[in-house]
Amino acid sequence: MAAGCGTGGVAPKRADQQAGEKLFQANCASCHTLAAAGANGKVGPSLDAAFAYDRSQGFKDSSIENVVLDQIRLGSGPVESVGAKEQQEPRMPANLVTGQDAADIAAYVAAVAGQNGAEAPSPASLGTNGKTIFTSECASCHTLQAAGSTGTVGPNLDQLKPAFAVVQHQVEVGGGVMPSFKGTLSQAQIDAVAKFVSSSAGK
Repeated sequence: MAAGCGTGGVAPKRADQQAGEKLFQANCASCHTLAAAGANGKVGPSLDAAFAYDRSQGFKDSSIENVVLDQIRLGSGPVESVGAKEQQEPRMPANLVTGQDAADIAAYVAAVAGQNGAEAPSPASLGTNGKTIFTSECASCHTLQAAGSTGTVGPNLDQLKPAFAVVQHQVEVGGGVMPSFKGTLSQAQIDAVAKFVSSSAGK
């Protein structure tokens, strides 16, 4: 991945990795795996796996940073879903974040991705704090003020104000581009995130 040619220019020299970590959690963590961020997303590629080889080959952080920045700018485009309908499902949109925010995320990912190889963190490491689980697994796709998230891939939960049972069911079975988390998260974790969302949405 890091061997690809850049198309979006060089990342700014000054980037805030701490800000990048927070922005990654809010915008990217539910779709990508990144051990340093405690993220186990399965919608997009594992960033640890994507950059582990490049890291082992001595690629500089600046090279990885520019690749990540290009990917943020370009997005993934439509990805053909497998099934009878053969629909085109949008995945990562272009310019999900822009400007300094994009530069900060790119710098953060470049600093931490693949540092410990391609191994993903265990979902068990998220514990049973509903907000922590939501931030890691759901925040980049959904808007929920209580979690500081502004995702637009899935429904705005503040507007939807779903009941506990509705959230619990959706997390278990998924739907559309949302994967099922049954078997990935424990039942206690599913219940915890459902309780957090149902009790805080729209408040």
